[in-house]
Amino acid sequence: EREQCWGAIAQFGGQTPLNLALGLQRNGVNIIGTSPQSIEIAEDRKLFAAMLHKLGIPQPPNGIATHETEALAVARTLGYPILVRPSFVLGGRAMQIVYSDSELQHYMRFAVEASPERPVLVDKFLEDATEVDVDCIADVGGFEDPRRGTIVIGGLLEHIEFAGVHSGDAAMVLPPHSLSPQVIETIRGYTHDMARELKVVGLMNVQYAVKHETVYCLEVNPRASRTVPYVSKATGVPMAKVAARLMTGQLHRGAGRR
Repeated sequence: EREQCWGAIAQFGGQTPLNLALGLQRNGVNIIGTSPQSIEIAEDRKLFAAMLHKLGIPQPPNGIATHETEALAVARTLGYPILVRPSFVLGGRAMQIVYSDSELQHYMRFAVEASPERPVLVDKFLEDATEVDVDCIADVGGFEDPRRGTIVIGGLLEHIEFAGVHSGDAAMVLPPHSLSPQVIETIRGYTHDMARELKVVGLMNVQYAVKHETVYCLEVNPRASRTVPYVSKATGVPMAKVAARLMTGQLHRGAGRR
């Protein structure tokens, strides 16, 4: 109200602005770039799973637990090892790989306080998988023809540690060294499909896990990731600056795929 701003960007402040986007919009703030509705699809576990199913993109088998008995039932359905983490923390805190019922019981009793409002996320842990981070810039919002618009992959980073290490702690290489051309093309295709489905305008980060040439999508963040500054330095392309110009309409909208 004081600044009389035309619009607000929610893509450059980590997770917190994404959590605020819908509330800001409801209170009259013009969120420029990717819409809060698209952000919600990426952030809501059930909506995100439905999107991946629609696009035919695999994700590790998973479930949600609100108490110990439910967690044990999910674990037996998925099979050990599993990755457990609270749904209500950032940065991978309280994340643990669990290999047995007794370990899971201990986790549910002492590591977290689960409830219907604060469930525990349970994922099948892909042992010996390779994690991959992708940062892209897209301008595909507002087109009637979903094939129009431009998507550019800025960087495809291969983690040189096992998947399961939080990406904020991981060592990565750019370009990737051990991924096959087929896997890279699959990752490229999945990234384009999700950017179009979410009508991304600006930045998008995707985390994948690759095991036995199968590419699984772990999560999508319609925002600048912590990897953007490194990709920008390595490639010489100021990704955040380009994305901001897209969101504010300073770049011409084109058609293409890169």
